[in-house]
Amino acid sequence: MFFNRKELQFEAKPDKPDPIFAKQLQEVIGGQFGEMSVAMQYLFQGWNTRGNEKYKDLLMDTGTEELGHIEMLATMVAQLLEGAPVYEQEKAASDPVIGAIMGGMNPHHAIVSGLGATPENSAGVPWSAGYIIASGNLLADFRANVTAESQGRLQVARLYSMTDDKGVKDLLSFLLARDTMHQNQWIAAIRDLEEKEGGVIAPSTVPPEWEATEYSHTLYNFSEGEDSAQLPWMSGNAPDGHPFKYGQPQAFGQKPVLKPGPLESHDTLPEDKLKG
Repeated sequence: MFFNRKELQFEAKPDKPDPIFAKQLQEVIGGQFGEMSVAMQYLFQGWNTRGNEKYKDLLMDTGTEELGHIEMLATMVAQLLEGAPVYEQEKAASDPVIGAIMGGMNPHHAIVSGLGATPENSAGVPWSAGYIIASGNLLADFRANVTAESQGRLQVARLYSMTDDKGVKDLLSFLLARDTMHQNQWIAAIRDLEEKEGGVIAPSTVPPEWEATEYSHTLYNFSEGEDSAQLPWMSGNAPDGHPFKYGQPQAFGQKPVLKPGPLESHDTLPEDKLKG
């Protein structure tokens, strides 16, 4: 059960309209690493958690908070569009400033959503459920969560530097702070799980005999030069306790030879069957 309160978690009020920035702000709503993605990612991870109630509660707490972040950003987009000369086509044609503003805005804001936010990124690409990760393995998922929060915080920081509007900056400052908390909590949860599971490799339930362990800890030099051999950790042990190795690439398999396809596939005939 979800319950909505009418107050926002943080104020979302710009100093002035800005349709161009409203378009840019769409990225952290419906982009790959936007609030829609992290909200759905955490909620589905939480709904799918089995037998780990503390972690489930953590996921549900954070996923629900992210729903509130979508509302804050949608409110900000709506207010950035409020009072903007979006529909004044004749005036836009004669005023280069207004024309430039309208030329850089998201047409969906005027045509589709009636001056409101949309579930899409800054280029107008609709949000996709394919952005989210919810595998059922908490260690793997929490690592994906750190990535999502890191990328989201990066984009918020870039947006912060792209505006002089104090009201917008205040909201973005709050989001930066919450991204800091969320990165820290996922990193702490990862360390907790690593300690409990006795290792850093996910999933930890893979039997040793399944893995070709002779290939498990070698960095192969598949690029020009050997700069990667100078990485300080290459001379020590991997996080799972085994020593790192450095090796030159080699072929462990044979050259593949495929049998001709059946006539029904209408593939190109093999060389020995071609005429000429």
